[in-house]
Amino acid sequence: MSEEIKPANSTSHGNYERRDIGVAGVLYFLLGLAFAGLIVHFIVTGLYSYLEKRSEAQQTPVSPLITNAPVDTRHLPPEYKTDEESTAYEKYLKKNFPAPQLETDEQVELNRDRLREAQILSTYDYIDRQAGTVRIPIDRAMDLIAQRGLPVRGQTAEGPGSASSGKNTKGTKQ
Repeated sequence: MSEEIKPANSTSHGNYERRDIGVAGVLYFLLGLAFAGLIVHFIVTGLYSYLEKRSEAQQTPVSPLITNAPVDTRHLPPEYKTDEESTAYEKYLKKNFPAPQLETDEQVELNRDRLREAQILSTYDYIDRQAGTVRIPIDRAMDLIAQRGLPVRGQTAEGPGSASSGKNTKGTKQ
């Protein structure tokens, strides 16, 4: 008997067994996985198509007052897609949907409101022409307040600390 120590893997194939996995097995698995994914894709597509047709058949009219309700409201008709400023889209909504309508583009509407408010704050205008009430720009109003100061209420004869009858009734019993 020899006392020589030999490594456990003495087949000179490296540190793993080459017969554990085969390339053909991996390829068959991937092919089967792709085939199963394709079958599931067609099943789900058919199921959604069936459910959509069933939902459209059971759909009640939007309102009995609306006579020209569009069938498909998820897609914009081609005649309204040419406008870059989205005014055609707003015309489409006004024509095909009753009021009140939800916001169509909140960023555009918010910018429109901010521009309107900035216009109000930076221009002269009449508020009430008969009464002579005018609106002046906020910068001009701040300049006028800085020049003239804030209006101060005049002092009355009786201040908050003076008593009206001359008696000090604080702390006395009646």
